[in-house]
Amino acid sequence: MLQQVEVRSPLGALLTLPLGDTSSGIYIKEVGGLDPVKATLVTSSFAGEDGEQYHTMRREPRDVTLKLGLEPDYAVTTVRGLRAQLYNYFMTGAPVNLRFYESDGLIVQIDGRVETCTAPQFTQEPEMEVSIHCFKPDLLEMGNVGVNGTTVSSDTSIQIDYEGSVETGINFKLLVDRDMSDFTIYHSPADGSLRTLEFSAALVNGDVVEINTSKGNKYVTLNHAGGQSGILRAVSPQSNWIELQPGPNQFRVYTTSAGVPWQMTYLPRHGAL
Repeated sequence: MLQQVEVRSPLGALLTLPLGDTSSGIYIKEVGGLDPVKATLVTSSFAGEDGEQYHTMRREPRDVTLKLGLEPDYAVTTVRGLRAQLYNYFMTGAPVNLRFYESDGLIVQIDGRVETCTAPQFTQEPEMEVSIHCFKPDLLEMGNVGVNGTTVSSDTSIQIDYEGSVETGINFKLLVDRDMSDFTIYHSPADGSLRTLEFSAALVNGDVVEINTSKGNKYVTLNHAGGQSGILRAVSPQSNWIELQPGPNQFRVYTTSAGVPWQMTYLPRHGAL
């Protein structure tokens, strides 16, 4: 259950809105846009075949709406004063960061820009309605989750229980402590499918290979002798850009020379609250 909404301006100003609390004169009447967003499905049809063939999909941007009640203490402020206070956060076109606090301890955030802000002045129950257009639909948890391990020369995997509701990319680092020439990341989500990422290049003790599979920010770099360079060519073209899926994920890093340490981080993402 939603307990609190926080609004942050680009300058760091904070507006805290606990649900059911009217003491500040500004209170939440309604929050919208926290359901799963619409998905656009890409399909094609073929002559002589019924239906369509599914190819891919993408989720549309998110529009978060806030309906805020205005209930001033006239000894210290007015309705106009409360509107002016809110305009500091919700002027149309302004960037804004929203954080949502759930009763189970989950905290997520999303960035957007104010699309509309209306506050009728001639009404018996003053209120403000705000629509915030979020270009990326996912609600992000506040920090990365870290996993450490070592490479194996067998089929022994570790299980990563991913608690997000939509897939997320990983940031993987291999901390090379001996000369080696290749490694393979194996990933099997809850549906039982197998995804692999194969890396092949000459590595020496002290090198660090970093692979980021996040959509819109994919890269492969090599830190060698104090310098960093791109090394995407070392990843096989047939490789999968591994993304954790909701639920249990089996994960292992295979090398013929086992015991090379690795680190992985990921940011849990949620498609709805």
